Amino acid sequence: MKLTGRTILITGGSAGIGLAFALKFLELGNTVIVTGRRQALLDEVKAMYPKLHTIQCDVADSAQIASLAMRMKAEFPKLDVLMNNAGIMLHKNLKVSATDLDGVMAEVNINLGGVIRATSAFIDIITGNKGTLINVSSALAFVPLPSAPIYCATKAAVHSYTQSLRFQLEDTGVEVIELMPPGVKTAMTTDLSEGSVALMTTDELIKQSFAAFRAGKLEIRPGQSNQLALMRRLAPNFINRQLWKASMPLVPTGKK
Repeated sequence: MKLTGRTILITGGSAGIGLAFALKFLELGNTVIVTGRRQALLDEVKAMYPKLHTIQCDVADSAQIASLAMRMKAEFPKLDVLMNNAGIMLHKNLKVSATDLDGVMAEVNINLGGVIRATSAFIDIITGNKGTLINVSSALAFVPLPSAPIYCATKAAVHSYTQSLRFQLEDTGVEVIELMPPGVKTAMTTDLSEGSVALMTTDELIKQSFAAFRAGKLEIRPGQSNQLALMRRLAPNFINRQLWKASMPLVPTGKK
């Protein structure tokens, strides 16, 4: 992947992994635009990093994605990198009936639906500029963390979708990259203790990911992601049970 002279859009780029990648791409001299759901947070990010472009957009909202695509194509016609990063992780008790059936689909609408919506809305400009698509899935696409069942299911779906996308775009000149991080120290993972699930720093994730970008890798598995993929093949029952034991305390009781 060419890492300089690009125009890059990162969804969910106002915090965590997305912001870390945005700042690294910015450091390399690229034009970087980040989106997020919360305008106040985007304003804080813009104040700290004036060279970043910020746009409020909820990837779960089709109308907002359509509006974003129109704006980007008008204001940033050289857009040639889309990084689908926006995501949320919720711990769920599957033994308890849900009264908010829309709420229970939030991770599907953001983590999976957001990737599909954004890719579909921007595919013409990305192919026209022979650009790059980067989909952020997870090591948990290989083996689930049972306390976050819907999150893990969405990441497995993103993994599958990305593979199909790569085949369909193979004659267009578009790179399709999948980034599969392990657990990373961000606000999303504050519930995961160091003792139960090993967490990588964002600095280390950036270091390993950009080395893989430079090497031309299309499926990037930093840190323990490779180990989880291997364990999924060699000892699936063992690794699934270990992750269940580690995450069991995070399952909500369902009691009011």
